[in-house]
Amino acid sequence: MNNQAGTLYGIGVGPGDPDLITLKSVKILNRVDVVFAAASAKNKHSLAVSIAKPHLPEKTPVIMLPFLMSKNEDETQAAWQNNARTIIKELEQGKDVAFLTLGDSMTYSTYGYILAHIKRLAPHISVQSIPGITSYQAAAARLNTPLVEGEESFLLLSGVKGGDHLRQLSGKPDSVVFLKAYRNVKDITSALDEADMIENSVGVTKCGQPNEEIVRDIRVLNDRKPDYWTLIMAKKKK
Repeated sequence: MNNQAGTLYGIGVGPGDPDLITLKSVKILNRVDVVFAAASAKNKHSLAVSIAKPHLPEKTPVIMLPFLMSKNEDETQAAWQNNARTIIKELEQGKDVAFLTLGDSMTYSTYGYILAHIKRLAPHISVQSIPGITSYQAAAARLNTPLVEGEESFLLLSGVKGGDHLRQLSGKPDSVVFLKAYRNVKDITSALDEADMIENSVGVTKCGQPNEEIVRDIRVLNDRKPDYWTLIMAKKKK
């Protein structure tokens, strides 16, 4: 066994377009020994791997780690810990390892959870986290719409629990983005309407992917089947 542990690289691969991966990430992917990514326990598909694939040498092994979508906290934590141990095992053999995650490595990221467990279980491991372009940055660029200007404020929210975080603010931001909006579009739409931001809002599904869609009136999303890759951007009226 190699006495020198390898380095863990947490790589944000961007929102969907393989050309939006950073040059630094590509250089690292070309020299790591093993690549890991998260997948549903029901299948082995990973959008992050699909995005990175054009930049991965064919000989590099890619290992999919199953993550439970469970409401049982003990089961979820056990899955995270087991997957962290799998990665640590490779690192302890002296291998350099990359963990792929969508968007940015430090923004609502799967990697953030795995990193916490690895730091706790193996604090001696060297870690480098590589930033990536987020879906909301890519969406703003796609729309040619600045997220913020001058002294404007910007709020980034998870839409997992609907629009309540926005409602709870006494002072509304000038610009807001809801990620993971898919199951709670109706409540988010309602919250934006209450904040007088509905007319300056837009939805983007599958940002940066070949089947990307821009929805100029987010109210039409209320009657659609939820799409997991949905974000909503909104601004105050000027």
